[in-house]
Amino acid sequence: MTDSFDDPPPTPPAERASFPDGVRFAFGTLTVLPARITRWDRPAARTGMACAPLAGLAVGVLAAVPGVLLLLLGAEPLLAAAVTVAVPAALTRGLHLDGLADTADGLGSAKPADEALRIMKKSDIGPFGVIALVIVMLVQTAALGEVYADSWIRGALAAVTAAVTARLAMTLASREGVPPARPEGLGAAVAGVVPRAAAAAVAVLVTAAAAAAALPAGPPAAVRSAAAVLVALLAAELLLRRCVRRFDGVTGDVFGALAEASATTALLVLALG
Repeated sequence: MTDSFDDPPPTPPAERASFPDGVRFAFGTLTVLPARITRWDRPAARTGMACAPLAGLAVGVLAAVPGVLLLLLGAEPLLAAAVTVAVPAALTRGLHLDGLADTADGLGSAKPADEALRIMKKSDIGPFGVIALVIVMLVQTAALGEVYADSWIRGALAAVTAAVTARLAMTLASREGVPPARPEGLGAAVAGVVPRAAAAAVAVLVTAAAAAAALPAGPPAAVRSAAAVLVALLAAELLLRRCVRRFDGVTGDVFGALAEASATTALLVLALG
C-alpha cells in the first residue's frame, strides 16, 4: 500500500445520473430526511456524493434553528450549542458518530487491516471509540458555545458551515483513486466515484460560499470562514490518508469519521475568532 492514490480508468461518458437522482441519493444516504432513492448505482453515487454539501446545508439549517430560538428565548449559549450539536446526530441516526467510534477503535487496535475491519464491524464500542466520541462532542459543544456567545448570527452560520464542510469532506473522500476497504457497504458504493476535477470544483464553490456568507460581518470574518473550511478539509485529508494506509481503503465508518472530524475542526477555527 502506498501513500498516493492510483488513478483509475476513466468512466465512460455514457454513464450519467440526473441531478435530481443525485440529490435524492445524497439526502437518502446521508440523512433521515424524506428522500426516495430512485437509483442505487455508481453513476447515481457519483452525482450524489458531489451533491453531499447540499445535504449538509439542510442539516446545518435545521440544527441552527433550535439553537437560535433558545438564545432568543433567553437560554445560555452552552445550552443552545448542545441542542444544535444534537440535531445533526438525530438527522443521521447517529451513523456518523458511530462511524467515528468504529474508526477510532479500528485505528487504535494496532491489528492488521483485516482484523481491524472486523473490529469496526462489531456492534459494541471499544475504549478508543468512547474517548473519541466524548472528545468530539465536548469540543463541538464548547466551540459552538463560544461562537453563540458572540452572536446568534455567528453561531447559526458556524453550525451551517460545519455541517456543509462535514459533507464536503465526504465528497473529497469519494474522489477517483480512493479505494474501498471492503467489496460491500457504503464505502464500496461511493469510493472513487467523483472525478477529481468535480471534487475540487465543489470544494472551491463551498469555500467561496462560506466566505461570502460571512462577508457582511466584515472581511476578517469572511477570511476566517474560508479558513475554517480549508483547515477542516486538511484535517479530513490527513485522517483519510491514515485510514487508507491502515485499512487498505475506506468504509462507511471512515466517511462518518471524516464528517465528524471536519465539522469539529471547522467549529474550532470559527471559535478562535
